[in-house]
Amino acid sequence: MAPAITLAAEAPKLSAANTGFMLICSALVMLMTPGLAFFYGGMVRVKSTLNMLMMSFISLGIVTILWVLYGFSMAFGTDSGSLVGWNSDWVGLGNIGLTELWDGYTIPVFVFLVFQLMFAIITPALISGALADRVKFSAWALFVALWATVVYFPVAHWVWGAGGWAFELGVIDFAGGTAVHINAGAAALGVILVIGKRVGFKKDPMRPHSLPLVMLGAGLLWFGWFGFNAGSWLGNDDGVGALMFVNTQVATAAAVLGWLAYEKIRHGAFTTLGAASGAVAGLVAITPAGGAISPLGAIAVGVIAGVLCAMAVGLKYRFGYDDSLDVVGVHLVGGILGSLLIGFFATGKGQSDVAGLFYGGGLDQFWKQCAGVFGVLAYSLVVSAILAFLLDKTIGMRVSEDDEVAGIDQAEHAETAYDFSGAGGGAAKTAAVAAAVAGAESKKVDA
Repeated sequence: MAPAITLAAEAPKLSAANTGFMLICSALVMLMTPGLAFFYGGMVRVKSTLNMLMMSFISLGIVTILWVLYGFSMAFGTDSGSLVGWNSDWVGLGNIGLTELWDGYTIPVFVFLVFQLMFAIITPALISGALADRVKFSAWALFVALWATVVYFPVAHWVWGAGGWAFELGVIDFAGGTAVHINAGAAALGVILVIGKRVGFKKDPMRPHSLPLVMLGAGLLWFGWFGFNAGSWLGNDDGVGALMFVNTQVATAAAVLGWLAYEKIRHGAFTTLGAASGAVAGLVAITPAGGAISPLGAIAVGVIAGVLCAMAVGLKYRFGYDDSLDVVGVHLVGGILGSLLIGFFATGKGQSDVAGLFYGGGLDQFWKQCAGVFGVLAYSLVVSAILAFLLDKTIGMRVSEDDEVAGIDQAEHAETAYDFSGAGGGAAKTAAVAAAVAGAESKKVDA
């Protein structure tokens, strides 16, 4: 009998379909940052609208350049001590071949790096919502550069880079529950504990100035999130990306209903802000879990996230920390929930054969998820607070109290979001007419 012939595994070949799919997903994730800007921009008062938009947009500029110079190398280069990566050939992205494939996949390195770039951009932008109304734009820009370098790039390596400690431990994070949402939420908490509350917190009304803008932003986030989540499988050959796509829709829908039901019971109304916030909470929670659970599991994750995140946003009033736009309540809490619930709802039939407690897998995966969640949370919280403290003691993090009260848009950007002085009338014209009438009445009295 002739000896058996063992054939070497066929090397992956560039797939035009997967490459095109991933480029589209990258564009969808890029759209999420402007979507976030609109979402946050509508939630603040009129006098802070432009500043809120700019705090997201500046991340597109800063993080892109850092990613090219060294960020990609730190996040996905050769592991060093399970803490950070490095590959000198990737510095400046000058030594990457056009058709050079990402290891083990059918897409070029350039496609993988640009997809991951969009994650790196939106993560610090998420933090900005907690700091609305009171941070110098120059200090924020410097914080973004420093935070991306010492927090995001290393944490991305821990979670997704070969050799990273969370990756090697077996922590499941399909698309960023730990690396993006817990990371950003913990950072937001660390910074606001350092810089303090807005003037008038818990005293003055600080209602959203444009709920239509909030809904537009939430819609763009929901749309872009399909690329964020489904694209994280880096291909479309085995159905896992399709499962993630379905679970993204299902969990988000369930979270909207959960949030609205809670606020109807608790506050007596179904609000548009609640619907938008519920959608984001569901998107956050399904991000780490969607490749490992079933659609029924996605409903459970969505409802749990919708209700518990709605409850969590009120904690800032109880504990006295001023999280302006509920980054802690939605992103930190939602990211923790989505990551930990994998330990219960993982079916073993999705992205891996790992099963959670409800599917006969015990609590082993749950404890791994705990390690990833609380490791990232502690690191990001502490380092972010230290960065904010150093910046506050050197260049100063906050605008003056007068500028905050008058409006940070005018103070930091010399612009306002809305011009009411045109021929159509508006607030400025009404004020001018009132002043003229008052002047005329004064002259009558003098006469």
